[in-house]
Amino acid sequence: MDLQGRDFLKLLDFSGEEIMYLLDLAAELKEKKKKGIPVDTLRGKNVALIFEKTSTRTRCAFEVAAHDLGMGSTYLDPSSSQIGKKESIADTAKVLAGMFEGIEYRGYGQDIVEELAKYSKVPVWNGLTNEFHPTQMLADALTIREHFGYLKGIKLTYMGDARYNTGNSLMVLCAKLGMHFTACTSAKYFPDGELVKLCGELAALSGGSITLTEDVEVGTKGADVISTDVWVSMGEPDEIWAERIADLKEYQVNKRVMDNAGPQAVFMHCLPAFHDLKTKIGAEVGKKFGITEMEVTDEVFSSGQSLVFEEAENRMHTIKAVMAATLGWDHGTSGR
Repeated sequence: MDLQGRDFLKLLDFSGEEIMYLLDLAAELKEKKKKGIPVDTLRGKNVALIFEKTSTRTRCAFEVAAHDLGMGSTYLDPSSSQIGKKESIADTAKVLAGMFEGIEYRGYGQDIVEELAKYSKVPVWNGLTNEFHPTQMLADALTIREHFGYLKGIKLTYMGDARYNTGNSLMVLCAKLGMHFTACTSAKYFPDGELVKLCGELAALSGGSITLTEDVEVGTKGADVISTDVWVSMGEPDEIWAERIADLKEYQVNKRVMDNAGPQAVFMHCLPAFHDLKTKIGAEVGKKFGITEMEVTDEVFSSGQSLVFEEAENRMHTIKAVMAATLGWDHGTSGR
């Protein structure tokens, strides 16, 4: 399957077969890395990594993946890039495309990464926007497949605020791959209606399904995967904390939820997670609101059902697959 030259902006742009191809490539590249087999056939190429929102996993995943493929990478943090400030997005795209073979963007509106791609002559990859998080979805899918051995028919329940990138993208992933997606949260936090309708149509074709429910017992019963994310997204004002905690406390992932799902259920989270008070923000929130955990309890996060660290590692392997596929990785000469 030839994806060379393609942008990777959202999973809606890719067929189920193309997504599975990327997962198969990620699994192959992961196996080669574990065996110490080099795959550095993209030597001489360079990629630009634009981070308007900082990240541990996304930055490390892109930098290590680029290095493994033989490429150089240049990291542009929020203070290092003039994108949208002193230089237009279109001009930035043209400048970087003249120096690099690929551009990653992690930041705010989906319209920004779409505009970058429109004016770039090299592939653009979405490291996260407010609306979508496609590289995380590949990591989640690879992790689920490694654990269960398959994806089609998997029942995935997402709890918490399902209106933004993680909830949206998990719904798209399930719709594309014949999985059963449930958003279990207050109706106030359901995904956008138009996207729900589109995903319902895609799921009907793939054999999957889309369900929205406010009932925790119904929404988590028999689920294979229970997933969640932080209740307050990066960049949102502090006053949002009180509202989200009040609205979403019923949708915390805890032992009761996991027991209701069943012994087969696993827990996933794209991280970072507020499962204790061992972070600066966690300690501040705990002191202010009198809580020790938020979207997930430490009991679940640290349990044998939790796949969060396998999921985090797979960010690198799947991002490597995206870059390799879109930049024309030479499968035939790698490992020689």
